[in-house]
Order: sequence, then C-alpha cells, then structure tokens
Amino acid sequence: MSLDAKDVIARRVAQEIRPGMLVNLGIGLPSMVANHLPRDSGVFFQAENGVIGLGARPPEGMEDASLTDAGGGFVTAVPGAASIDSAMSFGIIRGGHLDMTVLGGLQVDERGFLANWMVPGKMVPGMGGAMDLVAGARRVIVAMVHAAKGEAKIVPECTLPLTAARRVSLVVTEMAVIEPTDGGLVLRERGPGVSLDAIRTATTARLIVDGEVPEMRFD
Repeated sequence: MSLDAKDVIARRVAQEIRPGMLVNLGIGLPSMVANHLPRDSGVFFQAENGVIGLGARPPEGMEDASLTDAGGGFVTAVPGAASIDSAMSFGIIRGGHLDMTVLGGLQVDERGFLANWMVPGKMVPGMGGAMDLVAGARRVIVAMVHAAKGEAKIVPECTLPLTAARRVSLVVTEMAVIEPTDGGLVLRERGPGVSLDAIRTATTARLIVDGEVPEMRFD
C-alpha cells in the first residue's frame, strides 16, 4: 500500500478514535481523519463554528455552502447531526465534554507542549479555538508532518508561542507515533518503512526508545 505523508497521519490518527466518541477535528490535515472512518462508526465530529456530526468532504459538485467546518472547508453531515450556536459549541469544549481533539502543529517540545497558532511576524487571524481545545479536551492528538523545509518540528523547547501550558496526549507524524510522558517523549511506533535512525535524524528533541519499536499497521 502506497500512502502519502498526510494519508499515513490521518489513517493512524483514525485508529485512536472509538465508537461513541465526540471528537473535534482542526482545520487542514486533521480534517482528513473523518475520511478514514466508516460513516456508521458511531463517532460524532464537532467543529467549533457550531456543528456536531460532521462527515467526510462531499463529492465535487455536491458542496453545500451552509455546511462547512471551522476552516470553511466543505463537509457533509451524518444522520443525527446538529447545528448549534457558538456559545454552546465553546461551552462543550471548555466544559470538558470533548473526548478528543485532533490539531495540527508547528512545534511540539520535550515537555509535550504544543505551538500551533502563529509564527511571529506573520499575519494570523487569531488563535481561534486552539487554546480552548488543548486546555479542555480529554485527549489532545497532534497530527503533523515530522519536519518542514528541512527544520525539525519535534524540538527540545518550542521557540514559537505556546498554544497552552498543557501536555498533549499523542503526536502522530508520517514517521512516528510519539507519546509525551512525565519522563519525556516516548517513541511508540515507526512510520511505514521508516528506520529508527531516520526518525532520530529528523528529530532534535530527545526520544525515549524502550526495546523494539513496531511499525504502524493499517490492516
């Protein structure tokens, strides 16, 4: 099976989601996760703009301008979906009712802290719901490519502004699955065909490797 980097990440993150969960998907790469779960999986995806029950992106020509995710991307709705106002949407997030959020990342450091909302000197529309999501969701999964333009994204300490002072639950890249713990970043899995040496070369943070590290499976 040949998968590109983003497909590897989205498929692996989808394995963390269980039936009955209420899950927030961030814009961009995280939104691809919905494409890798069956429509009848019993999972409800939430977007902070006020939708519970997001489905996969619709076929070309079937888009509905009134049905989008938080980033303005077209989505579908599953049976039982609901439209809610922004106050209720953020009440769900801040009240700790989300089982999981999946967010993109610019950097994750050895403490498990995430930076994902701005690059100093570049114009940004604002933090959006990222701070609330990292602080409020029960599990926080970061879905991002392992490096960008030759620069490591898993680093000893974030140099970009932090999203929140809370450790994320899991980091999934095309090269690795990494779990932040009290002791540091534990390498749990390798990407398809990726060696341990390649992961270490692309990572400037210290990784804890305990025994044989299995490869991701997509059976």
